[in-house]
Amino acid sequence: MRDYWNKRFAEEGMIWGCEPSQTVTQAIDLFKKNNAHNILVPGAGYGRNTKMFSSYFEVDGIEISSSAINLAKEWDLKTNFIQESVLEFRISKRYDGIYCYDLLHLFLLEDRKKLIQNCVMHLKEQGVMYFTCFSDRDFNNGVGRNVEEGTYEYKKGKYAHFFTEENLIEHFNDLNILEMGSIRECLTHTEKQQEYELRYVVVQNIG
Repeated sequence: MRDYWNKRFAEEGMIWGCEPSQTVTQAIDLFKKNNAHNILVPGAGYGRNTKMFSSYFEVDGIEISSSAINLAKEWDLKTNFIQESVLEFRISKRYDGIYCYDLLHLFLLEDRKKLIQNCVMHLKEQGVMYFTCFSDRDFNNGVGRNVEEGTYEYKKGKYAHFFTEENLIEHFNDLNILEMGSIRECLTHTEKQQEYELRYVVVQNIG
């Protein structure tokens, strides 16, 4: 996965443009409401979303691709970017809030569980997390070879899991689910616009 993303960011640069996801504004309101001061962003990429967060909070971004981090350090000067796998990072710091955008659906079930567990490990008690992921209502659902229930290999070694509401609840059933919903996200990708159907979930670490 590291080689794949290094190659993509090296060749395509700021793949999804400069504008942050519309979910960032919602997450900022959530973090402010919960008096958050420091935020972790797993899968930070080139800083498309971290830049807005770092205007309000102390932000650390975890990113596996050195090519993405090189771009991010020029784009978002305030965020601290750490090159590491989101499944393996271990730092002593714990955070008031975690924002995880369109990352969870890239993994098979065991690694999805590992990602969530790793985030919880780095979340303070009463801290909140905001996750987005592909919805089963997205038109790409079913494209490729079915490898697990709801999960498809759309390119060799590349997976996409499409969450039903029930399935998303199951992934976070050890946490206090504060809010869930659906959203349609429009991304400009190499000058072409594409719409995605996403689900989001807001959870709190009840300790």
